[in-house]
Amino acid sequence: MVQRTPAPGELEPIERASRDELQALQLERLKWSLHHAYENVPHYRAAFDAAGVHPEDLKSLSDLAKFPFTDKKTLRDNYPFGLFAVPREQVVRIHASSGTTGKATVVGYTRRDIDTWAGVVARSIRAAGGRPGDMVHISYGYGLFTGGLGAHYGAEKLGCTVIPMSGGQTEKQVQLIQDFKPSIIMVTPSYMLNIVEEFTRQGIDPATSSLKVGIFGAEPWTDAMRREIETRAGIDAVDIYGLSEVMGPGVASECIESKDGPVIWEDHFYPEIIDPDTGEVLPDGEEGELVFTSLSKEALPIIRYRTRDLTRLLPPTSRSMRRMGRITGRSDDMLIIRGVNVFPSQIEEIVLKMPALAPQYQLVVARDGHLDTLEVLGELRDGALSPNDVDLLCRELQHNIKTHVGVTTRVTLNPPGGIERTLTGKARRVVDKRPKN
Repeated sequence: MVQRTPAPGELEPIERASRDELQALQLERLKWSLHHAYENVPHYRAAFDAAGVHPEDLKSLSDLAKFPFTDKKTLRDNYPFGLFAVPREQVVRIHASSGTTGKATVVGYTRRDIDTWAGVVARSIRAAGGRPGDMVHISYGYGLFTGGLGAHYGAEKLGCTVIPMSGGQTEKQVQLIQDFKPSIIMVTPSYMLNIVEEFTRQGIDPATSSLKVGIFGAEPWTDAMRREIETRAGIDAVDIYGLSEVMGPGVASECIESKDGPVIWEDHFYPEIIDPDTGEVLPDGEEGELVFTSLSKEALPIIRYRTRDLTRLLPPTSRSMRRMGRITGRSDDMLIIRGVNVFPSQIEEIVLKMPALAPQYQLVVARDGHLDTLEVLGELRDGALSPNDVDLLCRELQHNIKTHVGVTTRVTLNPPGGIERTLTGKARRVVDKRPKN
């Protein structure tokens, strides 16, 4: 496996700046971002005024704690373009992530935003060992999901040759890796293991492929999975972190020489850790909910966005910027199924719109090989339906979930009263059968 340590000249000056230099830049950019949001986004003006704060109140980085939070509900309440801080005509691209039925979280980018995004992804690929001229095989999904195009533009900006494969067609993935001989792959870790197994099925030792580095994100993964991928594929596996509301992939990324947690690119994204119950800012090293404020976004400035990811901030090692620890869970009930964010409330909305179904449901999460699976258990109102009618309802619910949430599920409809209740009479909404290690 490659352990490539960059020469100092390969790093941007900010990646080796002093803490004082970095914080001075953060304060300057934070002042701009707060003014930009307040002056151009009605929501932020109203929210700041209601909290009794003004951008001029920010004198130090710690003053950010005076400002109100933003969350997914904020984006949905302002769907689709209500949080844009520039005229829609200046927005050159729109992405969206799955949300409640008909209400995705929509994000927009100016031309400069796209360039900034490409820059942090390019920096992330370089931190993972990539260099101009390397061939990058991208198996993240393209489309409204930010993964594919985010990785694509970043790899091109670094000067790499891009193979825009997208997801699926595992046999073809292996064929192109064998034929084109890329040295880097960008994909979810679970799907990488599927690719590894396809190599083996074809009688090819995956460790003999041209791949040297895998940049994995879009879903949580463990050190045990890292070890398995590295051992079986003979590559270095590094973690990249991002979310569409903040920018997309490339908010943070690991360095290949240390592999000790994603470095947050703090010159563009200011992190805080808060107590998820009280909102109090916690000191570095303590675990809590990760919050981000954008420092340079034009189209969609985001102020104190609650990611719901539980982690902690760690001191710098390979770069001058802080790292984030492994995500240990979430402060809400969101599930991530094959890179798709799924909330029980999304399923509930769909179930409630089908008159033949009772307002009871249960989500069963399991693991088939290396991929997470989701089964939706529903409950019929009328126990006298024919098997054919029940089958049609199953197909309808499955189709509606795929259409509105973007995830493929297995659906089972039980007779009235068939969903498990607790002693209080409430249904247990999520049953997680995945192994814990």
